[in-house]
Amino acid sequence: MKENANKNIDQFVDRVMKSSKLETPSFDFTAKVMSQITVNQISKVTVYKPLISKTTWGILLVLTAGMVGFQIFSQESTSLGWFDKLDFSIVSNLFSGVKISQTTMYSLLMFGVMLFIQIPLLKHYFNKRFEA
Repeated sequence: MKENANKNIDQFVDRVMKSSKLETPSFDFTAKVMSQITVNQISKVTVYKPLISKTTWGILLVLTAGMVGFQIFSQESTSLGWFDKLDFSIVSNLFSGVKISQTTMYSLLMFGVMLFIQIPLLKHYFNKRFEA
């Protein structure tokens, strides 16, 4: 039964193929296709935009250099204000046996400063990104 159905389908396809005309594309078919390909290949890639702009880096550099210069060239001893009244003896007793190098202390300090700078910047960036 299946063989007979397949034979009938083959005969039908042969008749249709013989009666149909061979279709040819237009003369400028290749040019039209290539023009569509070049139009579609122009992608909308996200342009890299740094989180901290060059002007902001410049301002941070000037402020840092100003603070360092002020500390180097000022010979005045300043009072700590209300920090003089705080008692840090508990903290100093807790960590009295721990020795931390000056380089490690500076790196931890800079890490903390950069962390507190980046958190508001990243929060603003993602809030702005999700609004759009």
